Amino acid sequence: MIGLVIVAAVAALAFAAINFYGMKRRESGTELMQEIASAIQEGADAFIRHEYKIIAIVAALIAVLLTVVIEWYAGAAFLLGAVMSASAGWIGMKIATISNVRVSNEARKTLDIGKTLKVAFQGGSVMGLSVGGFALLGLFIIYIVFGQLMGQIKPENLVFHKNWLGISDIPFTMTVSSYALGCSIIAMFNRVGGGIYTKAADMGADLVGKTEAGIPEDDPRNPATIADNVGDNVGDVAGLGSDLLESYVGSLISAVVLAAYTFFSAKGSGIRISEALVSKLISFPLIFAALGLFSSIIGILYLMIKKVSKNPHKELNRATMAGAGFTLISTGIMTWFFFQGQELAGIQFNLGVLSPWVCAVLGIISGIVIGQLAERYTSYDFKPTQGIAAASSEGPALTITQGMAVGMISVIAPVIMLAVTIIAANAAAGLYGVAMAAIGMLSFVTVTVSVDTYGPIADNAGGISEMAKLDPAVRDITDELDAVGNTTAAIGKGFAIGSAALAALSLFASYLYAQAGETSAGGIDLVLNMVSTMTLAGALVGAALPYLFSGILINAVANAARKMVQEVRRQFKADPGIITGESKPDYKTCIEISSAGALSEMKVPALISVLTPLLSGFIFGAEFVGGLLIGTTLSSIMLALYTANAGGAWDNGKKYIEQGRYGGKGSDAHKAAVVGDTVGDPLKDTVGPSLDILIKIMAIISLISVSIFSKYNLFALLK
Repeated sequence: MIGLVIVAAVAALAFAAINFYGMKRRESGTELMQEIASAIQEGADAFIRHEYKIIAIVAALIAVLLTVVIEWYAGAAFLLGAVMSASAGWIGMKIATISNVRVSNEARKTLDIGKTLKVAFQGGSVMGLSVGGFALLGLFIIYIVFGQLMGQIKPENLVFHKNWLGISDIPFTMTVSSYALGCSIIAMFNRVGGGIYTKAADMGADLVGKTEAGIPEDDPRNPATIADNVGDNVGDVAGLGSDLLESYVGSLISAVVLAAYTFFSAKGSGIRISEALVSKLISFPLIFAALGLFSSIIGILYLMIKKVSKNPHKELNRATMAGAGFTLISTGIMTWFFFQGQELAGIQFNLGVLSPWVCAVLGIISGIVIGQLAERYTSYDFKPTQGIAAASSEGPALTITQGMAVGMISVIAPVIMLAVTIIAANAAAGLYGVAMAAIGMLSFVTVTVSVDTYGPIADNAGGISEMAKLDPAVRDITDELDAVGNTTAAIGKGFAIGSAALAALSLFASYLYAQAGETSAGGIDLVLNMVSTMTLAGALVGAALPYLFSGILINAVANAARKMVQEVRRQFKADPGIITGESKPDYKTCIEISSAGALSEMKVPALISVLTPLLSGFIFGAEFVGGLLIGTTLSSIMLALYTANAGGAWDNGKKYIEQGRYGGKGSDAHKAAVVGDTVGDPLKDTVGPSLDILIKIMAIISLISVSIFSKYNLFALLK
């Protein structure tokens, strides 16, 4: 059945190619529309080329380090993960810059929101299909080359091996963990770099253009407009794709690694797990994901083929639910036959052969509920966001206060949902069940990413419509699509955060197994003493770390945005003809400011995520790092939910006013809402999405290196 994985990956990538070239064949509109789209495309290409040069250097250094300290297969798997993640991000960014003008042209020609939605979704589907296809393609290569051909998944090789430095690890767990790390590193750079770029441009354009000059969003007179549109592609598309690919892979490998450690630990403890069963436990997540990918393809086809109504939100929800529904049915049937005849008592499958499927269903339900909760707190169809819009009529201070309150209140319900899911999944199938819940949550990630990516494409289409001075009805269509896109983006972030929490628990269990090393062969209690001074100290530092990480990101956005504001003001002052429309602004300088700011500022947050567990481990040891992981995970989940939902609510509160309420565009309430949206921009598009990556990078780095620093750390030497 493992052959399903490569068939699914190839089918997804082939479908992505069909949609990619199908989109290119569509008409791209007037000469002015093409000129604007070309400027956006060139800016995005230039940035991502520079970014990938930096990433290539960092990736090469990490690969060499893994090869020297661990084994060559760790370095090779890391590079494979980096290539898969980078490829998905690059292709997604390319299709977004191709699709934006074609979406705008479709709205111009038809003035039909349903037909325009289909074009935007076709573009977004290329990113979604690339995420699922490349993730599974890489995992299939890992499974076949390292697992089967090199024999790493043979039961007799699922034991600790010592390398030339005397460091012990189970080879296959190290290989898949290194693959996941490669995906995570690319995701961190793409999310952080892209997030700084897009929000610096967005804030600069809004603060001077809308608030000071009183010109509309995406007005061609605003020098930061092209940079803002470029940012949508490098941050909200390339960054989003790499982020969710990393979440997807992290969830899958959490179950695979846990299965390998559980088998090794059970060997000497009297618990019988057959060799056939452990092989199934290792391959099951990949086969499950392959069926989820097939189901997502059906969900995408459903929306692209059917006649679409004028309600984009309902249509996108139907596509997502179609993907989820087919995933539930197909994986349920597969699970029933897959585990038939196996002795399951040793692995806590308390509901029989369907135990892991039930856990995945719990994850799917949890993801949908978290998504619906995100929608409730970010969509302007509901009271929380409407309340922010109403507060804007009283000034920017109350806008910000109300948005903070909405964001904070929005945290509790998703966290309760996650807690219930963890308890229920553990009761059904132990920690392997918790990992399967994370996989279930992201099993139809392909259709989720397709829906998410459509949002930035629609946003760009609106910018092109404004700059090309098309009929206002065109902008109305793209604005409605964009508003739905803000909500779908918040839902997607909820899925990523939720799956990160579930996967982190499984990875933490694997960390405890790896810390015990060969002594875990007789069975160990997965217990971390929280009243130990080392563990508690680590938890305190870990809880503070996301705030340091987030503060650095917000500062980075503010620094780049400040330079952008100064440049836009300078151009308006130096050439009054820009405002009157007699002169053309200098877009290139603004693009360069965003690029330089993003490239210089993205390195420190990425280094924090990699170096913190390493330095902590080599100074204080494994127990401190265990506490560090717990503190970081808990703190990051809360902060990520708060920032994502507050930022989304501020953004849609502004859009609610722009529809004519509380004075509409240009009113004092609108100016206050713009300030709120500007405050929320770095929170929802830079900080929030980066925190779930921080959790998994730290967990995977710790898992890979614990066998080293558990033996060699400064604190142990000083004792």
